[in-house]
Amino acid sequence: MRALPVLLATLLALAPSIAPAGAWAGEPTVDERLAHLRSEQMGLQARADGEGWLGLLAPLGTAGLLADALAIRLPLDAGRTLDALPAPRRQAYLALADLTAALDEAMTRPGEGARALARQAGDRAAKVLDGLASADDLPLVLQVTPGVVPPRRDGGALLLVPQEVAVPPPDSRLTTAFTTGQPRPTAPVVPLYAPAFMTGGEADPPVEVDIAGVRLTSDSDPPTLAVGPWRGEGTVGPERLHFIVPRNAFGLSATRSALATATLALRRDGRVVTFELPFLVLPDRPGSVALDQQVRWMVPESNTLMSPEIMVRAPAGETRSVRRCFDPPPGSHFDKANRRVVIVERLGWLDDASDSTLNDGTVEFASDEGANQICLLVQAKPVTAGARTATIGRFEATLVREQAQEHADKSGVRALDWNEPLRLPLAPDAAERRLYVHLFDEVDRTLSELPDHLPFVRVKRDGDTLVLQADPTAEP
Repeated sequence: MRALPVLLATLLALAPSIAPAGAWAGEPTVDERLAHLRSEQMGLQARADGEGWLGLLAPLGTAGLLADALAIRLPLDAGRTLDALPAPRRQAYLALADLTAALDEAMTRPGEGARALARQAGDRAAKVLDGLASADDLPLVLQVTPGVVPPRRDGGALLLVPQEVAVPPPDSRLTTAFTTGQPRPTAPVVPLYAPAFMTGGEADPPVEVDIAGVRLTSDSDPPTLAVGPWRGEGTVGPERLHFIVPRNAFGLSATRSALATATLALRRDGRVVTFELPFLVLPDRPGSVALDQQVRWMVPESNTLMSPEIMVRAPAGETRSVRRCFDPPPGSHFDKANRRVVIVERLGWLDDASDSTLNDGTVEFASDEGANQICLLVQAKPVTAGARTATIGRFEATLVREQAQEHADKSGVRALDWNEPLRLPLAPDAAERRLYVHLFDEVDRTLSELPDHLPFVRVKRDGDTLVLQADPTAEP
């Protein structure tokens, strides 16, 4: 029994030497940190839909490269805590954690603001990844091109969805045709026909994959890249590997984008190190768009307006006049080409005898009236010096009111094509527009303003025409 306390004291004395620094305080080791971060990355990839991959392709790729780089360097750091690492690798763990959190936020609360923050975190992580190049002598992948695999040539030609799959009619409402709340049943796309006189089309060109990095050579076997069932050796250049991969190795997709993962394998110091490289594979058919425009025009509605009667009196031997101006009601204007003055009555008196010929007064339009008003000048003028006069006049004019008429101009659902631009006429007098975009069978956007670009679609305005060209090289 006396030996037990001695054994316990010995174990306590040796504990700092057999346990990682900080482990007794509960701080995780880098092994645990990396395992947790890679688990979160796998969850992010599983959650990422088409919208996520299109908007976050670059930061997701950077996160994968940074995680692979730390996994290859894990034998140098196993069992250590973060504060015990050299500065470049410690910064890499912090940058990877920051980027993973930003990606999680962008997928949990999707929006352009969250995606922009994730892209900024990806840019910071890429700079940290570059900093690892001079920190040790282990392999490091810095960049992979292309990140996007183009669609097949003529992959969307002569194809039909089988009859048992419901297809919305061409004139169906866009909000119905584009709703993706529940997963829709999918079926393989089959050829419409294949006549004997039709020869096979030109084969798809291979995808040339360039991998830039440092120390990418193998000790014995040359570097290899595996994509699906294909596996091939690469051409080794200065800090660069080049692979020619058949297009069909990345898989085939008719309407939905897909994620293909390639594995780069190198043999270093007797062990195989690998990098997982993601590629976004574009489908044969990019999607569809529709444009609704509310066309508004004005229709003139006219009626005749009679002004109130205006009377002017002049004492004996004097000439008097009255000028009165009239403005049209709000939303109306006078048609000055259709107006006239009306002399209702000219009166004259000499002593107590009434005689209208004693009045030489007039009713006329004033020459200094405003552009959108009518001014009437009524005058009473005696013929003889002792006559009293009175003149009553008014005017009649056509009053025009513009009435708004509206009409909904719908383009209907129009298919985008990788080879031909889609042209949609723009109504020059449209009061409102809605552009509905359906890409890769999973990305839906409703835009009230005509965009400058869309994911993998170039957009431009050519006079009164909106031109949309699906392009695999356009920025997502």
